[in-house]
Amino acid sequence: MNKVRTILTLSFVIAGLGGAMSTFALDSLRGAAIEEMSAQPAKRKIDVVEGGIERTFEQQPPLIPHGIENYALNLRQHGCIKCHSKARAEKENTKPPSDSHFVDRDGNQLGKLSSRRYFCTQCHMVQIKGEPLVENTFQGLE
Repeated sequence: MNKVRTILTLSFVIAGLGGAMSTFALDSLRGAAIEEMSAQPAKRKIDVVEGGIERTFEQQPPLIPHGIENYALNLRQHGCIKCHSKARAEKENTKPPSDSHFVDRDGNQLGKLSSRRYFCTQCHMVQIKGEPLVENTFQGLE
């Protein structure tokens, strides 16, 4: 238990340095150094898909078919709503958020996005071009 506490404490100290060290090696609980996990990941190209990406399972949140690296998404600015709001969606040829995004936790209909649905990237994600990190045999919807 002492070893785990020491590792956790060291992890918090390293995280607190805020990137002061560009690379460092961590020891796994199995004793091996994890240097490759400490390196900055390679930048990948965004997979831009005209017309959107088909869903692969029921209730899947739609995937983002374009880059969003320059979008502001905070309490003062909302880069997604600039094109995806109900008022702009037809003009921009985009899809507006579904009605479920305008309901609060008590089931009340709202005139604006619910705070539970405000940060789009909690559920919706950009796709990148690249090979899968692990073998995957998932079969999507037919």
